[in-house]
Amino acid sequence: MTIKHPDPDRRGFLKCMTWAGSAMLWTVAGGIPRSQVIGQAEAAETGFTFAQVSDSHLGFDKPVNPNVTGTFQEALGHVTSMTDKPAFIIHTGDITHLSTPQQFDTGAQLLGATKLQVYTVPGEHDILEEDRKSYLNRYGKGTHGDGWYSFNAHGVHFIGLVNVVNLQGAGLGDLGKPQLKWLEKDVKGLSASTPIVVMAHVPLWIVYQDWGWGTSDGAQALSYLKRFGSVTVLNGHIHQIMQKVEGHVAFHTARSTAFPQGVPGVAKAPGPMAVPPGELQNYLGTAKVTLVNTTSPLAIVDTPLAG
Repeated sequence: MTIKHPDPDRRGFLKCMTWAGSAMLWTVAGGIPRSQVIGQAEAAETGFTFAQVSDSHLGFDKPVNPNVTGTFQEALGHVTSMTDKPAFIIHTGDITHLSTPQQFDTGAQLLGATKLQVYTVPGEHDILEEDRKSYLNRYGKGTHGDGWYSFNAHGVHFIGLVNVVNLQGAGLGDLGKPQLKWLEKDVKGLSASTPIVVMAHVPLWIVYQDWGWGTSDGAQALSYLKRFGSVTVLNGHIHQIMQKVEGHVAFHTARSTAFPQGVPGVAKAPGPMAVPPGELQNYLGTAKVTLVNTTSPLAIVDTPLAG
């Protein structure tokens, strides 16, 4: 489902915004992302798949969605029931709402029930304690600094970045010099033909600065990736699908499994957006995105949970 707004002044902004699902299944068969309607011929025969979920906000208990555990569990069910069983799941932050042990335990239980490997990056809601130990104790093994890391899978180099520890004015994400130095070194020895997938919570590009939807030093991080022929940047935080392609870099945000947020420039402020009674599942769902060797533009096809 694509949300359109009648205000023509917002038309340019909305061209790069599509509302889609909370769990995205990615098939890697090349390097350039392209969507495929669920149920059509699958691309996994020549590649592998992985799923992305984001912003489950376990522990959130407002009327917008009084059962975030249930909607997260349903989204994960969509992932595990897909024809192309993913090799692993990535969660792009805000697993919890208040960083409590109980909320982290619930997340571990639900993600563990999928029987899939899980890779995560923290959201600002996952590091609310002063020492950030709850997140790092669970997901920080083998990582660097505040939790950044990289790994390789099927010829693709995955990079998990942390941009929520030192938020800047209006809440902009920040990577910081130590992490940037590590990133530059991490990719230095890679062939330019290596597909790169970057995971972060806050968008690396400036989506809407007034709301802090962007990363202050994201451009510097991306400068280290310019030489690569295929770079896909995945994030959460803004609870809606927005996408942009700049050269060989495709930016793609994930929708929350908990609640939607309003459209920048249309809504008065960020935060949980109420929807008409009975329609929440129309805003939460799944989408399948296929990475294939093609020059076609990135697109996403929505399959709501209500369907």
